[in-house]
Amino acid sequence: MPWFSKQKKVKARESTPAAPPPPPAKGEGIWHKCEGCENVVARAELEREWNVCPSCGQHEALPIRRRFELVLDPGSFEELDADLTPQDPLGFVDAKKYRDRLKGTYKNTGLRDAFISGVGSIAGQQVSIGSFAFEFMGGSMGSVVGEKVTRVFDRAYERRLPAIVFSSTGGARMQEGIFSLMQMAKTSAALHRFRAVRKPYVSVMLHPTTGGVAASFAWLGDVVIAEPKALIGFAGPRVIEQTIREKLPPGFQRSEFLLEHGMIDAIVHRHDLRDRLGQLLSLLG
Repeated sequence: MPWFSKQKKVKARESTPAAPPPPPAKGEGIWHKCEGCENVVARAELEREWNVCPSCGQHEALPIRRRFELVLDPGSFEELDADLTPQDPLGFVDAKKYRDRLKGTYKNTGLRDAFISGVGSIAGQQVSIGSFAFEFMGGSMGSVVGEKVTRVFDRAYERRLPAIVFSSTGGARMQEGIFSLMQMAKTSAALHRFRAVRKPYVSVMLHPTTGGVAASFAWLGDVVIAEPKALIGFAGPRVIEQTIREKLPPGFQRSEFLLEHGMIDAIVHRHDLRDRLGQLLSLLG
């Protein structure tokens, strides 16, 4: 019996608008407690600061759409591949069916999968760009995410553009098994093809960037930068400690530790990210 089945070809669906978030309870969502200093700040003020705590500089999670607003020239972003949606090739079931998880996550976030890609411009320089959405199943990489990342590099190759990928992920998506793990090789092969055009690939690692994404294209950038205090690595510190039965150094796998040991090129504050990317593109692009 074959491991695949042939299905009828269906017409690609139009991009579905984001599901509206549920209305907050009275008074809910007005204040935010910082994870770093535990100070309470008005959520409106936090959003004006791109989700950076005004007291201690803690970088909180930033919704994916705002990530593009942060770094791209206003109105320049054009989303592509929005009609790609994940399937359930293994009929995976744990506490609930995988296809039900996908439906529930879409309903809660308005996102079809954990990656959005397209083209835009930074300081007038056209780029092929994509970003992970950690809010969708921990930013896990399945076959659709791998395909979209691949298209970021293929599009950059075809149009002779620089490529930028923002990574924030727990790694491969276990519900898709080997189909997920294959994306590590697939995306790395696409990046290898892209090298022929001699345009820069800038990898931006956010908190957290782990698993198969860290072990493939995320760490293969011509320039690798990270946000402050981002957790970056293949396995998490707790897993490593349990495996080697030794206590790890303070700050192990945080971006500051990695910069000190030559594993990344720079740590860039979120407020400076657009200017730094523009500078890199002007020098390398």
